[in-house]
Amino acid sequence: MSAASEYEAALRSLPEAHSLVLRLKDADETDEAICTHMNIEPESLPTLLDVARRKLEAALRNPAL
Repeated sequence: MSAASEYEAALRSLPEAHSLVLRLKDADETDEAICTHMNIEPESLPTLLDVARRKLEAALRNPAL
């Protein structure tokens, strides 16, 4: 499996909000646009991204989970 397909599979395994915030960030959306799309306060974005990235890292390390 290629790195890109492993990354996509890992993204698909995440909860929807975590997958979406990472996809928006990957698409170079602004923080303001991400917050608007996700309907969250700007102060919440760093925490949401941190949790999403940690879950993604775990999914990439353990694809069977």
